[in-house]
Amino acid sequence: MKNQPLNSRRKFLRNLGAGASALSLPFLGYADNEFVRHENNGLYTLDKNLKDLAQPGRKLGIALVGLGYYSKNLLAPALQETQYCRLAGIVTGTPTKAEEWKQKYNIPQANIYDYKTFDRIADNKDIDVVYVVLPNSMHEEYVVRAAKAGKHVICEKPMAITPKECQNMIDACKKANKQLAIGYRLHYEPFTKEVMRLGREKVFGAVKFVESSDGFRSGDPNQWRLKKSMAGGGPLMDVGIYAIQGARYVTGEEPISVTAQFAPKTDPQKFKDVEETMFWQFEFPSGAVSNSTTSYAAGVERLYASCEKGWFELAPAFGYGPLKGRTSKGPIEQPVVNHQATHMDGVCKDLLDGKTLRDHITGAEGLWDVKLLQAIYQAAETGRKISLKA
Repeated sequence: MKNQPLNSRRKFLRNLGAGASALSLPFLGYADNEFVRHENNGLYTLDKNLKDLAQPGRKLGIALVGLGYYSKNLLAPALQETQYCRLAGIVTGTPTKAEEWKQKYNIPQANIYDYKTFDRIADNKDIDVVYVVLPNSMHEEYVVRAAKAGKHVICEKPMAITPKECQNMIDACKKANKQLAIGYRLHYEPFTKEVMRLGREKVFGAVKFVESSDGFRSGDPNQWRLKKSMAGGGPLMDVGIYAIQGARYVTGEEPISVTAQFAPKTDPQKFKDVEETMFWQFEFPSGAVSNSTTSYAAGVERLYASCEKGWFELAPAFGYGPLKGRTSKGPIEQPVVNHQATHMDGVCKDLLDGKTLRDHITGAEGLWDVKLLQAIYQAAETGRKISLKA
């Protein structure tokens, strides 16, 4: 979820203060500075009820958990355009919001929950999927509760703050025999899919170097994203994950090592709890390298790949669109789509078709990204190259 000021969440965050874990950002403690991907990539085979939602012409009911900027301005409007899902319910700690959304989207009172009554969603057959759009520190709790309530889940990125939380989320969904998707909307976006193809099919020869960066100037100094206990870190945890994903999906490889550096803080008071700007460098098995920047101090949004026989890029590359691309042979032409509608439709069509979700948007992908985030922090903190094993 792209960062936006979310003052509207302050009330329920105060109410849920006891439930929002005050998490630090610990090193994982792997031997020899080595981070290892989950041994089975966090994947599992659904062994029953895979076709529990399959009905011709049906739209899955989605309940949004958290009605901040992203839900209000992007997800809810997108759900008015979707083919395979619809806005069926909401979860909010603010009664005035509940009434506003009820009137605007004609949501039945029975489909409106607060954070204390959330678990009653288990009895609501009108809701098939719970979409968790909360501060990072709350993802684990509400994904686990949604799974226990018997609902499939979409969770915004980053999946969680720590790999342990991610694994708990995967395990809870597996135990409940429900599927878990992470909000990687760009995996369904046409320009992004095209640069994936250009890199992986070596259209311009092997990828040699990638620049993948995302940052912007943050606003409200009191927003939860600047609180480490709630966000897990600064811009790296927010938009830096887009840059990590970009380098990975353009090369089609997993990094084998990382080095990283924190930039000096230009506003130490505002960024007393999290980093302001940082840089990192991945090495890949083929010999390709990437360089990335993320920042809350200034804007950058670019994905560039230099190859043996040319180059290609997206700029802007990671925002809500329209994205724009070109190659050494000319512009990239692709249809412009609503990112959120395309993403939710992609997930829900697979659920309706009785398919196991594609691994690149599941908890396995989210877990690996969180391990990479942690490795980048460790590299910056220690000044050492950190080895990675996919």
